[in-house]
Amino acid sequence: MPKQCGIALLSLFLRIRTELIFLRRILDYFCEMGRVVFWFFAMVLSSAVTAQVRVSKLVIKTNQSYDLGQSDILVADTLVMMDSSRLILNKLKPENFIRVKVAAIGNHCVIDGKGINGQAGRNGKPGITPIGPCLDGTAGRDGTKGLDGTAGINLFLYLERVSLKGVLTIDISGGNGGRGGNGGNGGGGSPGTLHCNGGNGSNGGNAGQGGNGANGGVLTLTSKKTQLLRDMLGTKILVNNNGGAAGLSGKAGYHGGAGLGPSRKNGKDGVPGLDSISGVTGIKGSVKIEAN
Repeated sequence: MPKQCGIALLSLFLRIRTELIFLRRILDYFCEMGRVVFWFFAMVLSSAVTAQVRVSKLVIKTNQSYDLGQSDILVADTLVMMDSSRLILNKLKPENFIRVKVAAIGNHCVIDGKGINGQAGRNGKPGITPIGPCLDGTAGRDGTKGLDGTAGINLFLYLERVSLKGVLTIDISGGNGGRGGNGGNGGGGSPGTLHCNGGNGSNGGNAGQGGNGANGGVLTLTSKKTQLLRDMLGTKILVNNNGGAAGLSGKAGYHGGAGLGPSRKNGKDGVPGLDSISGVTGIKGSVKIEAN
């Protein structure tokens, strides 16, 4: 009996120990999930805060710039833009919002929401003319397509009161397309000998296509005094929302020349690369005026 009782107690102890370990693992799992949820909401709240700039008074001094950086919302009780100052929008966000109770704008001021120009395509590498006799040249590489421009910012601008000393330019034009890369020139054939013909020249690389210009942005002006804004448009408030210019195509690569040999044992010329086409011009944006 003592032996059987000891075995039973040992079995019960092991069962309880296994269940305690299982419960501990469950608790650890939910604690870890709680930490994940906490950090998730913390990051969401942090991104929501950094997405806005809230100030009682923002003064941009003469010839100075203020960049919204990673924010796409500016809320200010008072905005003062001195002469030739510039407010740069967040060009990584398709839409930006500015809400101002009182705006005092000097002369030659700019709100810059222009799209980014596309980079030019890479030029193709030229072919190689070999050193040894009777060898063909290698072909030139193709140029790559120019990158498309990015669209102008869609700007929502709310003004309760505005005083304009001179001209305010709102630039939300589309970015230009990048120029296509040039095709590389073909390599020439090497000279022939009495025993073999000159090498053939190689083909030139094709020209890269130009990038597309991007569309201009949409400006939405909101105010209690819509007629005042209408009167200012085109005179004191100038809007540039043109589409971006099309990128030009690159130039085709020249063909490689034939290698010359004795007794007209020449190789053959290569073929020039193919021309490409320019990109497409972006579409002009629009302007809306809404009453609040």
